[in-house]
Amino acid sequence: MPRFSVVVPVFKVQGYLRECLDSVLSQSFTDLEVIAVDDRSPDGSGRILDEYAARDPRVRVLHLPENGGLGRARNAGVERAEGDYLLFLDSDDSYLPGALAAMDRQLTACGEPDLLVFDHQRSYWWGKTVPSMFGEQLASTGTRTSSVTGNPELLGLFHVAWNKAYRRAFYQREGLAFEPGLYEDAPLGNEAMICAETIGCLSRICVDYRQRYQGAITCSPGRKHFDIFPQYSSLFGFLARRPELEPHRPMLFERMMSHYLFCLRRADRVRPADRRAYFRQAALHYRTHVPQDFRPPRHAARDFRLLARRSYALFAARERVRRAGGAVRRAKGRLRSRLGRTYHRFYYAFQRRLPLRPDLAVYSAYWDRGVACSPAAIDAKARELAPHVRPVWIVRGSAAGELPPGTDYVVPHSRRYWRTLARATYFVNNVNFPDHVVKRPGQRHVMTHHGTPLKSMGLDQQPYPAAARMSFGQLLRRAERWDFSVTSNPHSSEVWDRAFPCTYEDVPSGYPRNDRFATATHDEIAAIRASLGILPGRIALLYAPTMRDYRKDYVPWLDLERLSAGLGDEYVLLMRTHYYYGRDQALRELHERGLIQDVSRYPSTEDLCLAADALITDYSSLMFDYANLDRPLVVHAPDWETYRDTRSVYFDLLSGRPGETPGPVTRNEDELTAVFRTGTWKGPEARALRAAFRERFCVHDDGLAAERVVRRVLLGEDPSALPPVVPLAERRTAPAPQAGDGAPQPLG
Repeated sequence: MPRFSVVVPVFKVQGYLRECLDSVLSQSFTDLEVIAVDDRSPDGSGRILDEYAARDPRVRVLHLPENGGLGRARNAGVERAEGDYLLFLDSDDSYLPGALAAMDRQLTACGEPDLLVFDHQRSYWWGKTVPSMFGEQLASTGTRTSSVTGNPELLGLFHVAWNKAYRRAFYQREGLAFEPGLYEDAPLGNEAMICAETIGCLSRICVDYRQRYQGAITCSPGRKHFDIFPQYSSLFGFLARRPELEPHRPMLFERMMSHYLFCLRRADRVRPADRRAYFRQAALHYRTHVPQDFRPPRHAARDFRLLARRSYALFAARERVRRAGGAVRRAKGRLRSRLGRTYHRFYYAFQRRLPLRPDLAVYSAYWDRGVACSPAAIDAKARELAPHVRPVWIVRGSAAGELPPGTDYVVPHSRRYWRTLARATYFVNNVNFPDHVVKRPGQRHVMTHHGTPLKSMGLDQQPYPAAARMSFGQLLRRAERWDFSVTSNPHSSEVWDRAFPCTYEDVPSGYPRNDRFATATHDEIAAIRASLGILPGRIALLYAPTMRDYRKDYVPWLDLERLSAGLGDEYVLLMRTHYYYGRDQALRELHERGLIQDVSRYPSTEDLCLAADALITDYSSLMFDYANLDRPLVVHAPDWETYRDTRSVYFDLLSGRPGETPGPVTRNEDELTAVFRTGTWKGPEARALRAAFRERFCVHDDGLAAERVVRRVLLGEDPSALPPVVPLAERRTAPAPQAGDGAPQPLG
């Protein structure tokens, strides 16, 4: 008997079905069966199901003789289920990696409850992904279970079928089944919730709920939406047959009427021509099912009273007023915004007529995310060598609370922001300043960049579809503001010269952010490792994959739980996602379980590099920085061909040629695990590859980069007078982390 029976009803989803099935069958938890119900689908869905069943014995396919709708298809699947728990997954949705394993763990921790409710996210067709609003509520229960009687707020959770695991014995005992028609989730979901004696919660996002461009019946207006009324009639019929559940009537009634009002106001559900009839039907249900002494919720009291009085005319009038008021508020907001932009434009223009301040420097990093990267290193060195120059950072409001003590900053679009842009002499950034920044004569812009380029940049991106969604004319106009371009090796200088063919001066100083790799002390590194909780003797591996232009959201390319188990307790895995991506709940869960350390929001990448005994990456420019430490590098490249073909690269990272490949290359988890278990990661071949890579890409990074930039830009020294580059063989490199007996041990 399998742990899970996943029932997948299928109708006209051939474009999404493989992704759905793959999301189930590729789960790390494998004790499952998939019952796929072909609801007489007219497209190729049935053929796809048979194909999957032929190659995976866990898939059972049921072809229905006629189309019966989602509810009947699910019921047919349940009849053939044999698992301990039932799961329902719509065939255009999918499970996130690790979802079933997380459900299994939580079910066990909760003592095998009747019901487990888990979280979901919405993925929109244009690429946006939004977590649900229920995460905190689900997380608040921990591993405790309760019933709706003990915790009525549980009824406020999203009432759909696919966000729950139902104990099959409970499901059968209560006689649960889906009704035909649209909105079939509403009665069954609520019936299950009020009948369950033990309900557990899982805050892990398990389901990716796809919001399709078209084809979703709930977003297609028409009379089909009147199906909601018999669905809720069946719920209250169920309640009438179970008098012991009568105390739940007020809450269920409130949810029913709120659902009616929600649909009534949605133009993509109830058509204007049908609204009066829909309102009358809702009013009839109000009178039929209203509990004795019912008190409407405060936020919807007027709407409930109008339903009670059957007053559609007043309801429609209120809707017209509400919509008009919303239009007026939006118009006022647009007017205020336009007036504000006009005021700031004139204020900025006025300030640009005033003299520049030779003692003022503006810093920014990563689109105003905070004090970081090479601009931060330049600022620190300028305070030492050019204390007469006052630094001001541009920082978005959400990051202001995380700034180092004493940081002077301005928030974008504030009055002081415009004044600072107009009067400052020096501008330092690792990305371009916004297009609204007007460069005045006498202002000097420093582009530090934020990495050595492996992927194509600037004009080199034009032929490649994943990266060419930009105006290259605007890009060059931004680059035309640069006076100085900071580079760390000849490769970068050559690329920037072709990719951004403007009149800036190349400053071959090294990247200032990498100075710490030459200056950090043994005690500093030990303190960083201690702050990260890395125990003495453990080998810390920093896994830092880059973003994908061809994917909108973070996609895990490794099964981190499996990798952690394969490496064993000798290693600790530090996981850092690209800053483009938001927080990932699966990583947080692995972190909480002690299998990895999610350091995605750790403020300093340089600290993480210093703390790590080795770096695992794919195509991230971090590899060029980390090479300065002369510690082992492993390239894990599962999608190299796709990345290369969609973005283009400047050299073949996987070639194995000296100067191109920095260390061992792996393509799957087994190969990656083997590299570390066999010691290949720090063997003689790895050392030879790393040495050649360092000779090519660590040319100028000797610990003096920030000083060279400050002397050249802020102090105006001649390039020939700058500190000469220390040869690679003579440089000091930060000591390797502690290992074993506590003494610094070189691992490469």
